[in-house]
Amino acid sequence: MEAEDGDNYEIFNPATGEMLARVPAGSAVDIDKAVCAARAALEGPWSRLLPAARQRLILKLADLIEENGEELAQLETLNNGKSIMLSRLIEANSSAEYFRYMAGMATKIEGSTFDVSIPIPPGTSYQAFSRKEPVGVVAAITPWNFPLCMAAWKLAPALAAGCTVVLKPAEETPLTSLRLAELCREAGFPDGVVNVVTGLGEKTGAPLVAHPGVNKITFTGSTETGKLIGLQAMRDMKRVTLELGGKAPMILFDDMDLDLLGVTTAIGSFFNSGQTCCAGARFYVQSGIYDRAIEIIANITRSLSIGSGLDPANQINPVVSARHQAHVRGCIASGIEQGATPLLGNSQADLGRGFYVAPELFTNVRQDMAIMQEEIFGPVATITPFTDPEDAIRMANDTRYGLSASLWTRDINKVMRYVPRLQAGTVWVNCHNLPDQNMPFGGYKQSGIGREHGTGAVENFLETKAVCVAYS
Repeated sequence: MEAEDGDNYEIFNPATGEMLARVPAGSAVDIDKAVCAARAALEGPWSRLLPAARQRLILKLADLIEENGEELAQLETLNNGKSIMLSRLIEANSSAEYFRYMAGMATKIEGSTFDVSIPIPPGTSYQAFSRKEPVGVVAAITPWNFPLCMAAWKLAPALAAGCTVVLKPAEETPLTSLRLAELCREAGFPDGVVNVVTGLGEKTGAPLVAHPGVNKITFTGSTETGKLIGLQAMRDMKRVTLELGGKAPMILFDDMDLDLLGVTTAIGSFFNSGQTCCAGARFYVQSGIYDRAIEIIANITRSLSIGSGLDPANQINPVVSARHQAHVRGCIASGIEQGATPLLGNSQADLGRGFYVAPELFTNVRQDMAIMQEEIFGPVATITPFTDPEDAIRMANDTRYGLSASLWTRDINKVMRYVPRLQAGTVWVNCHNLPDQNMPFGGYKQSGIGREHGTGAVENFLETKAVCVAYS
């Protein structure tokens, strides 16, 4: 439906800079309608469905995502700019598999029985147990870097738990979320179980977070926005899960397999044009291989082809918006101003229409530089030498973030010694940027609160009720 006040806004094709569509700009009135619809469904037909029936609906939705996978992938690439290969593999295929994984959780929710030590009057006994119940109406706010995939991460466990959801997609990339809502209807979900409201952060997202009818907030996005959401949640004592920013270190020991540097660079650092919270933005390279590694990393980065995501041969695609393009270029300019050395020097090149930024590598960096401390979320990485592994661990941990990290070595002793020392929610070894639906995902420090994925993800959307029954 249209927004109540008739307002709408433009979204753009990042590859060309041209307007792609207009979508409704929801307001507090539209949010209230959606939350009320979610509440009515929660207290109505959705609550009466058996867990197996919820499971069947979620599985049907997964099938529909798969059947419409090519349409969803092309829609995502047009709206987000990413490679069509990533849109097919991650946005469409992986989202379908994520719904299938979480569908199985709908029938695995269980409580416990307890032996109690309550003093027993003569003739009275007690039986205590716990129930797991849906937390209620969920506000789900997703980022623009993996729009459909992130919607799946929020919706699938919430629906498995028996919650209803109001999804607010990123203002730049709402199209696959809107299509997903249509597929939810086609799958047979009762009206009001899944609601999507498009719009801007202050006008749409803020009223959703503050709405008194919302019981739980799940947000993926920047640390700054996550802090504001967390504050609002605490004011209302709403449950909250926050998956926030990152500044991932990749520690390359001198005994690593240098043949893996292609994987380290292309997937670790520049996957999705660096627009991922787990991007390996900081290389720490041991001195024994530093000169050789820096040559290989620079050559690989130069070889990455730049262009529209609709051409699968292109490995660096446009960033999501003109605003974000300006942000990434501003970060590069700041690094140069602070004295870092750009190895490639073409990040400000005119790449024609669209929101393109050529990748850049920096050397001669200090830990206190902005490009070492702040999340850039683009195709930019730094390379720092180290001799003593203790220095590498110290530098790796020297940010406010702690989402992910990786170690690259043939020595299992180094792996076992240094994995516990890294302050990160996920540590990869000889790989990077490879989350899995069965692996808990979330961050240390200012990279968030709580974990997504795995069997524990559904717990984010459940309340625990203790029950004590007296009988004689």
